[in-house]
Amino acid sequence: MTSTPLAAPAGAASAAPPRSGPLARLWRGRAEDARWVRPAFLGLLAVTTALYLWNLSASGYANSFYSAAVQAGGESWKAFFFGSLDAANAITVDKPPAALWPMALSVRLFGLGSWQILVPEVLMGVATVAVLYAAVRRRFGAGAGLIAGVVLALTPVAALMFRFNNPDALLALLMTVAVYCVLRALEEDRGAAKWLVWAGVAFGFAFLAKTLQAFLILPPLALVYGVCAPGGIGRRIGRLALAGLAMLVSAGWWVALVELWPASSRPYVGGSQNNSFLELTFGYNGLGRINGDETGSVGGGGGGMGGGRWGETGIVRMFNDSVGGQISWLLPAALILLVAGLVVTWRAPRTDTARAAFLVWGGSLLMTLAVFSFMAGIFHEYYTVALAPYLAALVGMGAAVLWEERTRLLASAVLAVTVAVTAWWGWTLLGRTPDWLPWLRWTVLVTGAVAALGLLCAGRVDRRLGLGAAGLGLAAGLAGPFAYTLATVDAGHQGSIVTAGPAGGAMGGRGPGGGGMRMFGGEGFPGGGQMPGGPGGQGGQMPGGPGGQMSGGPGGQMPGGQGGQGGGQLPDGQGRNQGRLPGGTPPQGMARGEGFGGGGGGGGGGMGGLLNGASVGTEAKSALLKDADAYTWVAATVGAQNAASYQLATEKPVMAIGGFNGSDPSPTLAQFQQYAADGKIHYFIGSGEGGGSGEGGGGRMGGGGGPGGNSEISTWVAENFEKVTIGNATFYDLTAAK
Repeated sequence: MTSTPLAAPAGAASAAPPRSGPLARLWRGRAEDARWVRPAFLGLLAVTTALYLWNLSASGYANSFYSAAVQAGGESWKAFFFGSLDAANAITVDKPPAALWPMALSVRLFGLGSWQILVPEVLMGVATVAVLYAAVRRRFGAGAGLIAGVVLALTPVAALMFRFNNPDALLALLMTVAVYCVLRALEEDRGAAKWLVWAGVAFGFAFLAKTLQAFLILPPLALVYGVCAPGGIGRRIGRLALAGLAMLVSAGWWVALVELWPASSRPYVGGSQNNSFLELTFGYNGLGRINGDETGSVGGGGGGMGGGRWGETGIVRMFNDSVGGQISWLLPAALILLVAGLVVTWRAPRTDTARAAFLVWGGSLLMTLAVFSFMAGIFHEYYTVALAPYLAALVGMGAAVLWEERTRLLASAVLAVTVAVTAWWGWTLLGRTPDWLPWLRWTVLVTGAVAALGLLCAGRVDRRLGLGAAGLGLAAGLAGPFAYTLATVDAGHQGSIVTAGPAGGAMGGRGPGGGGMRMFGGEGFPGGGQMPGGPGGQGGQMPGGPGGQMSGGPGGQMPGGQGGQGGGQLPDGQGRNQGRLPGGTPPQGMARGEGFGGGGGGGGGGMGGLLNGASVGTEAKSALLKDADAYTWVAATVGAQNAASYQLATEKPVMAIGGFNGSDPSPTLAQFQQYAADGKIHYFIGSGEGGGSGEGGGGRMGGGGGPGGNSEISTWVAENFEKVTIGNATFYDLTAAK
């Protein structure tokens, strides 16, 4: 294999005289490119932008947990810096704040709203497609870059997360940037140090987006550079050390400030048990994700290897019923093409950039795939967006390499097998939703079979016929994910657990309130039906509800279901939410923010408010806004999702007792009593009728806090303050003791 670009564009640009003017140069692109290259690239970005912006406001505030932190950061620079959940800086989110910063700046500039929060995520998705295209086309040609970009844009989980406000969008962008920089460093000796430093900076800020997940691909990238880069071994090691220093500085400045900042004058570090970001990083967000021992998580620590709480672990995890439709449509093709690319480039020189590219993208894919497949801690389907750029790159690169080698029977046979396997796997995935577009399943299978036969002969027929077969094979492979992506962008997604695709494709938080929350482990919540907060051995008990009763509704009803108030419903009228438009303009007589989550009145959504938050009525909103400026927090409530719903409805600080899970030891009972005595908190919001923090001080949401945690606070409030019902919510006025 030569060092010239594979699949180089046909048609020299010299056939056309150069044009002047910035717009003409933007449209024309490089002088050596064929005329179609730059317009095709710009068209890819334009279509991706339009696709991801379609129906964007249907998701409202998406994950209200992060949207509340964005709202707080738009009001307070201190909350912006720390990633606080509220502008009064009681507690932070359970991640570092970098992913919140673009959204918070948008809200600060343009005000609070669904588009202001989610458009930055869309732009990150478009930027990821652009960077991926640039990385692939440098060595494998514009055609390969376009294929990679299209595959990424049409991956269902990518269409989900680049329209959602979780940290994964920024993480995927920065990981793609880091790989691009390493590939540039592999191309040259003189400028390598600069590109490795930029890679280190990308890794550092990726750490500030989602902590240790950013470092998953560090080992393969460092190894490939150390072995395959030009220059002597000492120089290569020195440059890697320089990149490591850049990474340490770009991530460490924020960590050092947080750890050195006096704890009394900063918010509590959410997700930690000792108010330490380092503990959060290496515990709940670190090794705990691997071994399942996540103190403070939903269901508590001590999970152990095996993954019972979050689904079965193992090599087939990415292909199972819940994850397969999110990411795995072209995963078999990527693995086949990775092997094919390495075989074709096997005898190339040590510094060959084509082989290095396969090793970099392939190593990143395999490392992330292995960790996701076997991690026993918290795992959600949307995590797999991290795989999408690596997978897409391998598909584009591998297709280009085999197309160049198509005159060899083995290469054309591998192309044919790749298309056939992809069509069969698409047929299998579509079969998991048999009532949804049933015709598409067989169309994919038949089209893929025809394309595979054509590709088998691609090297011995007219080039146009071969291109037709290749196009048909690409269409067969992309038809399934394209349909899933359209279903994804056509629906709103809210809550903490969201999935892409049509209803039934993977049971998750699809539609306002995360309607149809998937219960991990098959029945009930993770591990076979036991809900956190229930007494040992009594499977199926919801938090805060006695004897199997579901919080927010009497008699075993799910929060927000029949007998509850409002949440978890779809905004289509017909008794399915009475026409609520989450995050947009509310129907007449309904407060903005009502129906954010899947919650019963005041009590919160699924999982006792841990996953989807509360439904905020006009009466509750009016009560909170009355004399709001006289208080540091207009209210306090257990769990971050509940607090977020009230905060987004009022745009005033609401204290999230216990953080996301309600299990962080912040504030302690003594601290809360002092806040109440000082008149800093107006209301304590209970969980409404049927469970939670009503008379007698139940309120164990998410298993309760540690010593002095939310159970003690709930009990103390119930014993010392009168309970009143405002709308559908249970309030305690902390300024009026019994």
